[in-house]
Amino acid sequence: MARLGLVQTALGSVVVLMTSTLNRVMVVELALPALVPGLLVALHYAVQVLRPRWGYGSDRTGRRTPWIVGGMAALCIGGVGAAAGTALAATDVVLGLALAALSFLLVGLGAGAAGTSLLVLLAGGVAPARRGAAATVVWVMMIVGFALTAPLAGHFLDPFSQARLVAVSGAVSLIAFCVAALAVAGVERRLPLPPPEPAAAKRPFLAVLAQVLADPVAKRFTVFVFISMLAYSAQELILEPYAGLVFAMSPGATTKLAGLQHGGVLAGMLLVAGVTLAARGTALASLKLWTALGCAGSALALFAIAWGGPLGPEFPLRPAVFALGLANGAYAVAAIGSMMALAGRGDPRERGVRMGVWGAAQGLAFGGGGFLGAVAVDALRLAVPDPVQAYAAVFCAEGLLFLVAVAVALRVDAAPEPAVALNPAFEGR
Repeated sequence: MARLGLVQTALGSVVVLMTSTLNRVMVVELALPALVPGLLVALHYAVQVLRPRWGYGSDRTGRRTPWIVGGMAALCIGGVGAAAGTALAATDVVLGLALAALSFLLVGLGAGAAGTSLLVLLAGGVAPARRGAAATVVWVMMIVGFALTAPLAGHFLDPFSQARLVAVSGAVSLIAFCVAALAVAGVERRLPLPPPEPAAAKRPFLAVLAQVLADPVAKRFTVFVFISMLAYSAQELILEPYAGLVFAMSPGATTKLAGLQHGGVLAGMLLVAGVTLAARGTALASLKLWTALGCAGSALALFAIAWGGPLGPEFPLRPAVFALGLANGAYAVAAIGSMMALAGRGDPRERGVRMGVWGAAQGLAFGGGGFLGAVAVDALRLAVPDPVQAYAAVFCAEGLLFLVAVAVALRVDAAPEPAVALNPAFEGR
């Protein structure tokens, strides 16, 4: 789990430069409209719709490692290309942004190919009771990638120059690729092997995709992932402005508020991982239970934040935001664990397509959620006189989405996983 988690660390290290550093350089140093980096990041999310195809490719070959390594190579090349395009835009905007757009597409393709195959490999090699812990490990290690790369890259970017931007991005990408390649080397040989089924491997992609989507459990879980991730991401761009406008918080205070929320997310992940491991064999180990509790808790926290707006600074916003993060973390890690469990349903050679379908739903919802949340606030502020009402309405809508997600999650029933032939090196572990 820790070795595969290092791949997520490497992946996060490259992606964080795309979504934060390059975004800042384009808006501040190059004086481009904020819409430009926003559209580039949207490209990265839009291409996630191809995740089922990458999963199908790894299903056909029967090996996930080449897809992880190849995806990381594409991701890292895209990372360097995006930095080069940003630097080129300082002298030739059209050519620079064209290179950046192609590079962001490559980043999305690489992240989709590597991330999908990584989760399938993890799902096939982790015991059911440890899936909550496995999901926590890989996601926490991705956050570690964010946390390590951002300050280190910032240190080496000063004094800033376009050449230094490309050099730092290239160094991060090279280190990330080497770490991921070393981490995944030899892991797959020690994990359970699916039974050989040549006929299943030869089916065309659309036929396999149609069969996966015809499974009512897979279809219902896809709907759950999309709805819950839409609710999860819709507050990304509006919580800090809400705290500033309604609670008169300074920029520094709202930044600390975001940090408090992320701390809550981490605490929620660790809570679910610890409880599911300690309570194996009991109802408290149910990932479905924690998925539903996390979504319900997120809804209650959002309702509280919306209700606290009219109260202004008297309302304890910080505890409410921490509670939102705690519930978000519990939901996220339980949902990812459930995703890995449900990937084992049916034909083992469809696992990549199944994981890809859910990854595509997650990527599209996450990319669209932040945009739709911000647009909804702006539209409502034109219709209502008080901005508090506009923000409160959007927070309540997000809470209602989470409650719908609870109802859908409770209707997702996992079936026993098919038997797999174990690699002799895995026997007894």
